[in-house]
Amino acid sequence: MTNAEIETLVKEILVDRFECDIDALKPETNLFTELDLDSIDAVDLVVLLQKKTGKKINPEDFRTIRTLNDVVNAISKLINEG
Repeated sequence: MTNAEIETLVKEILVDRFECDIDALKPETNLFTELDLDSIDAVDLVVLLQKKTGKKINPEDFRTIRTLNDVVNAISKLINEG
């Protein structure tokens, strides 16, 4: 998957599952302060991404993630390592 494909996937999940406004989803958008996601939402996002990518995501890897771009980069790294 390319970064653009990963970004589209993450945006789809954020819009469909978390009812985020697609226009608010920019690479620099902070998931917690701008989208009001909480730690439970972050776990849900990880689970959904695992299902979509077929890759096991370590929740520890998501502790430092703050922005949409951080999520894209983390998933990209995970996919390209495997």
